[in-house]
Parts: sequence; C-alpha cells; structure tokens
Amino acid sequence: MAKPQVVVAPVLMSKLSANAPEFYPSGYSSHYTESYEDGCDDYPTLSEYVQDFLNHLTEQPGSFETEIEQFAETLNGWVTTDDALQELVELIYQQATSIPNFSYMGARLCNYLSHHLTISPQSGNFRQLLLQRCRTEYEVKDQAAKGDELTRKRFHAFVLFLGELYLNLEIKGTNGQVTRADILQVGLRELLNALFYNPMDDNLICAVKLLKLTGSVLEDAWKEKGKNDMEEIIQRIENVVLDANCSRDVKQMLLKLVELRSSNWGRVHATSTYREATPENDPNYFMNEPTFYTSDGVPFTAADPDYQEKYQELLEREDFFPDYEENGTDLSGAGDSYLDDIDDEMDPEIEEAYEKFCLESERKRKQ
Repeated sequence: MAKPQVVVAPVLMSKLSANAPEFYPSGYSSHYTESYEDGCDDYPTLSEYVQDFLNHLTEQPGSFETEIEQFAETLNGWVTTDDALQELVELIYQQATSIPNFSYMGARLCNYLSHHLTISPQSGNFRQLLLQRCRTEYEVKDQAAKGDELTRKRFHAFVLFLGELYLNLEIKGTNGQVTRADILQVGLRELLNALFYNPMDDNLICAVKLLKLTGSVLEDAWKEKGKNDMEEIIQRIENVVLDANCSRDVKQMLLKLVELRSSNWGRVHATSTYREATPENDPNYFMNEPTFYTSDGVPFTAADPDYQEKYQELLEREDFFPDYEENGTDLSGAGDSYLDDIDDEMDPEIEEAYEKFCLESERKRKQ
C-alpha cells in the first residue's frame, strides 16, 4: 500500500516553498529548508514542525518575542481541523511538563496562542482544549500524589506548569478587562491539598516550589474574595513541620517558606489593592508578578528577559535546600564532609527559629 502523502495547508506551502530561508529564524533547524530548496516533496508534518519550534524555544527562549507572531500566523494556515488543534495542544503540554525549564515558556506560548489562533471548532478553542487536557491530569491528583516515584515526578511537573499557567494565561472579558482563570486558582488549591495530604519529601518540595511561584498572587486573590485559604495552608505547613516524618532539610525548607510569607512574600514595596491599582500607578497591574531574589540579592520577576535562568538558579540554590535532589535522594552519601561536619542538631539560627515556631504553634493550639 502506498504511503499517504501529507497535505500541507496552501498558506503554509506558499510560505515555506517561496520564503523558506527567511521563514526559519537564525539557529533554527535547516532540515526542512534544505528539502524545499532541493525541490523535495518531504514537507514536515504538523507534529514535526511544532516540535522543532518548541525545541528551538527551549534552546533559545529569548527568541520568543521575535518569532512567536510568525509561528502563530503559520499555525493559522495549518491548524484547520479539530484533530490538528488537539494535536497542537498535546505537543505543547508534553513539552511543558517533560522539560523542566520549559514550563514558564510553555505557559507564555499558551497565552499567546489562546488569543491569536483563529480556529474555534465546536469541540472548543485552544484555551478550552488546553484546560480540558489539564483537567485530565487534575482528576487523578490523589492517586498521583501517592503513586510511585516516576508517577509523582510527572505529577509535580504538571503542578508547576499549572502554576505558570495561572500566572500567565490572561482571560479577556467583554469589556476588555484582563483577569486570570479562576478555575486554575481553585485547581491549585486542591493540588496543594493533595500534596500536603501525602507529606512525602518530594511532594512537600513541590508544594514549596508552587507557593514560592504563586503564593503572593494566590493570597492577594483570596483576600480580595474574603477567603483565608493561605492561613489554612500555613497552618497545614505548621502541622507538617511538627508532626510529619519528613526529613530535616524539608522541614527547614518549609520554615523558610513560612518566613517568606511573613515578609509579604519578599515584596519590598506595598502595592495598591486590586481595586485601587491602575495601569498608570502599578507596573504589574495585569500580572502582579511575585518578586524573587538572586543569590546576590538582586530582585527579579517573570517580566525580566532572563527570568527563566534566574528562577531555575533560585530553585537549585544550595543554601536554600543543600544536598537534596527533587526525587528525594540525599546527594551527600556515606562519608561526605557535609554529613561529617554536622551532628543531629540543627544550625543555631535554624534551631532558634524552630523553637520559636514550636512555641507559637503551641500557643495557637491552646487558644
């Protein structure tokens, strides 16, 4: 049986055959370009084209601003069926949850395509299909949080991608107002519950990462609605620190998160409330990005061009969580100088903070 020929949308064929050298950005794969110049009929499939572009963004995230418009324009000439749209959503989802450094870029890409893809079939537009795909993972959250190590690792990647989506996916109302997706806010709350109900070290590490990423924005949103969800989460953390059989390093990690929250999530300047904020008086009016700090104390937010690299450095910083791998494995090993130089006691500073924390928690319980 003859192999079926891949049919490329006419708009895309004209772009690729007539302007292939100009279409592909600098450093981008030239495999397809050479085929076109040689007059070969081996056009890429949708999967090949999208995956090549995703890999390019992973390697060169700074190219997003200059190349995303052409990418979306090409997709509009190609993605014309329900199946093609479903395939596009799945490719982006898999990249964002399998490549750790791509979760932020993937969320930005999803936001852009949700506003610029023209196809809107009865099965749902790009954003609706993306949220449906996320819901598939969300519905098995309880089983995933208590699953084996590989299952939990995939679950953690999904959780952090959903956090990035919450921060970056903009919903435009009929009057032009930009808001976040409330359904993601509710989902993140339930995902945190699943992680804390199964207080294994790697689950707790994932919860800390999620709260460092979204904690300030979530708390602001909950306060706006008169909810005290963040207080409940902090109480859950206190219970974990006091009662759970997690490692000492994870307990220190949780204590530092509580400390970060007590300092208003590291935000130096108090910002206006949501009702008072305007694009003129609040540069973070639409996104209200949380502020993080590099090892040198330099503040940065997701709006910075090199946010991705700085944020990854923050997560891996040794003084934040020394000698610990995300899969819960102690990296020190027998005879390591790190273990040889310490005893079972906490560092004086951490010990003092822990004692104060325990006393305060006990006082609250008696009340």
